[in-house]
This record gives sequence, C-alpha cells and structure tokens, in this order.
Amino acid sequence: MLRARQACRLALWIFALAATALPFPGHAAVPLGEANARVLLTRLGFAPASEDVAAFAGLTQTEAVDRLLYAAPAVQTPVPESVRAAIPSHADRHAMSEEDRRTEHKKQVLASYQLGAWWVQEMIVTPAPLRERMTLFWHNHFVSSEKKVKAARLLYEQNVLLRQQALGNFATLLHAISKDPAMLIYLDSATNRKGQPNENFAREVMELFTLGEGHYTEQDIKEAARAFTGWSLDPQDYHFIFRRFTHDDGIKTVLGQRGNFDGDAVLDILLAQPATAEFIVRKLWREFVSPTPDPAEVRRIAAVFRSSGYEIKPMLRALFNEPQLLAEDNRGTLVKSPIELLVGTVRQFNLQYSDAAPFLWAARQSGQDLFDPPNVKGWPGGEAWINSATLLMRKQQLEQLFRAVERPARQAQNQMRFQEDDDFKDARKQMMLAARQIYFPADDWFRQWGTTLDRVPDAQQLQRLEAVILTLPPVNPLPAGATSLSVVRTLLLDPVYQLK
Repeated sequence: MLRARQACRLALWIFALAATALPFPGHAAVPLGEANARVLLTRLGFAPASEDVAAFAGLTQTEAVDRLLYAAPAVQTPVPESVRAAIPSHADRHAMSEEDRRTEHKKQVLASYQLGAWWVQEMIVTPAPLRERMTLFWHNHFVSSEKKVKAARLLYEQNVLLRQQALGNFATLLHAISKDPAMLIYLDSATNRKGQPNENFAREVMELFTLGEGHYTEQDIKEAARAFTGWSLDPQDYHFIFRRFTHDDGIKTVLGQRGNFDGDAVLDILLAQPATAEFIVRKLWREFVSPTPDPAEVRRIAAVFRSSGYEIKPMLRALFNEPQLLAEDNRGTLVKSPIELLVGTVRQFNLQYSDAAPFLWAARQSGQDLFDPPNVKGWPGGEAWINSATLLMRKQQLEQLFRAVERPARQAQNQMRFQEDDDFKDARKQMMLAARQIYFPADDWFRQWGTTLDRVPDAQQLQRLEAVILTLPPVNPLPAGATSLSVVRTLLLDPVYQLK
C-alpha cells in the first residue's frame, strides 16, 4: 500500500489518495515490464505512447536509462522566421518614434508566443523526451523572462544553449549561461560596472544556480559582484563583450579565497564547493524521484557529479538508477506540471492537431507560461501546481481535448499557422481556431486494446485501460456499464491522472 502520510499530504490538494502501487523489480537485471517502463518514461520524459512502452518493457532499468541518456537526434521542428529576426540596435531603438516602439513591442510579443509554440511542438514530436525535459529543467533553473528581455531571438538562443548542454557539462553550462545575452539583461549584469556594482547576478548565481541558501555571506555577494563588473553586451547585435575599462581589477575575497578574481574565476570557486553538486542533485531528485531527497544518496550522487568534472550524464545515470525512482512508496508523489500534463496527454493518446499554440495557451492558463516564469526563482513546482483553481482548469482542458473523436472540417486548415504580419490579437484568434481542430483518433487508439470507443469493456479490458492511463488505481469509481470512451474520459478526470 502507498504510505498513507505521503499520499494524504499530496491529496490535500486534490482528493484523499490510497492505493496499491505497481510492482518494482528488485534486481537491476530484471526487465522493467510494461508498468515500470510506463512509470520510468513518464517521469523521465512525458507520458509515452504504447509503442514506446513496448520498446522499453524488455529492458532493465539501467539499459532503459542509458537508452534515454544517449539518444541524440536532431531537433525536429523548424524555428519560425520571426524568432530568428534581427533585433533593433540601441541606436535604432533610440531613433524610433513612439508608434515604432509600439510596433516593435507587438512584434516581439508575437515572436515570443511563436517561440513558445515551437518549443511545445518539439516536446510533442521529439524522439528524445529526456533531453527536452532537462532543457525545461534548466529553463526553470537558469531563469530568464520575456517580460524583461523583450527579445525572442535572445530567448531562443538561450534555449538552444540549454538544450546543447542539457545532458552535457554543468560547469560549461554555468560559464556559458552567465555570459548569455538574455541572462545579462534579465539579471542586470550588463549594467554592472566598477564603482557601481550591481549585485543581482552575484546573489542569484550563489543562491539559485550553485550553492543554495546558507552557504555564503552578504560580503561574498558584494565581492563577487565586483568580479563580474565589465560583463556587458554589444549595443549593435547584443553579443557578450568584456569592457575592461568598467571592470574592477582589485583584490576580492570570495568564500575565503583572496585574489584578483574576474567573473570566470568566481564561478570556478563556486564549482569547487561541495555544496554546489549537492544542491543540483537535491533539486533533480525532487524533479524526478520524490519530494523528499535521501541525504545519503544525494551525497553519493553528488560525489559522482564532482568527480566527473560536472558531467551531467554520469550524475543522471546514478540518479535514474536509484531503486527509489520506481519504488512503491514514491508512486504518485510527484505532480505533473501543466506542460507535462498536456504534452504527455497529446503523446500518449496521439491527439491530432494543426498547431501546438493551444497547448502553450492552456499551460499558461494553468500557471506555466514558457519563457515567462513568475520570478527569478522560477516555478516552485510540486504541490504548488495544484490548487482549487488550477485543478478545475486542468480538468476543463482535458475535457476539451477529448470532446472531438472525429476529424474536424478542413475548411480553415490553411489558416492555422501564424503569419509574419499577424498581430497578437489575430494570433489569439488563430489559436482559438486551431483549438477546434484538435481531435482524439479514438478508433485507432482503442483498437490496440481490443475494444472500440462505444463498446463496454470487459473486466480485463477495463483493468488494462486503468493501468495504461493511471499510475495508481483511480480514486473515483467508474460508472457501471460505461463505454470505452466514457471510461477514458472518467480516468482522465480522476485526481490520480495529475500524478506520476
């Protein structure tokens, strides 16, 4: 049985939850089987289609993890031209009229919206879901926001960087993101200069990016801010430049070390602290394993992380081979984020659609606005995703996704894609039109389970549908004599569907 206290703590936000968990193979050489493969793929990516489950069911946990870690296909989705468009230089902006500024602002808002839709589409179609999940993780770790950056191209370039190093090297990523133009704008590094140091980046790089609270002093922040002076942006094309004449080249003392440090040297000092590896591993544990990290295992995995020179794959390999990842007591203790819920639903049920923008909008309504986290700390995640308002919104969205079980009329298909001259209002209209094009190919999906949408499933088929859709047995009883389609709709609205 799922531990009552763990289940009840989470179910305070949704419903009382107590159920028998799925079996966990006690030895690494034992194949996962369908149930564990589905849990592993859902936790390390998005809810999988049946063919993905079948491909992993015969693998051991170690083999499955390695297949996910070392999948490296190219990005599948073309980037919208508006996202790659040049950004007006500082001089060009200064010369703009008020009307030109409003037009440029509208253009950037639309481009950012198209950028978000592009990323959602990539998450849906990617053959490397772990890479996208880790890109999303780093997006919420190294936070930037469209509202302050106001340049879709810079946010896209940051997203490319996060994807390139999502499973690469954390030290490389830390140094690169610290000089990333979107980050320089978001945390005011571009205005950090000798004699007038701005402490924003120095504070966040310690508190949120590396050490975590309690491992530095206010004086460490002040000294580190001096080291980061001179890091700036070229006003023409917004690439990183070092302005030597605004850099404080005096002696600094950071975390007990004294020297003529620049920003890169300070980052290396932070990476040398054992607290950095442990901070990252704890955060990843809460993302993928359970809300309560195991201190001894965190230290063990952090040691792997540090000894590898901050290579991400060996650390994740150790984390994802934890028995606790699939342990009975941890089933249903994690809450799907809005993006995970929507992208996983589309992938698992092979929902058909003409544009990914409605899924982006739905995630935004549920509290996860890609490229615009709420603050520098990002989305808190976990149980914070669920409250009375967001749970109702999630259920309404799921209901809407499964209203249509036949292909809609195609009269407006050629209007689905955003056009370069659309303003944001027209984009929203097209998004609403695209939402009406979403449908569930029920006949094809039910055929694989030996039933049809309007047939009443027998006991074995019913048990199969429950196991395919939910991590744990449903909280709410299924209506007697319900058709297969009604069963699926009921299971989707069960509180357990929000969990993983």
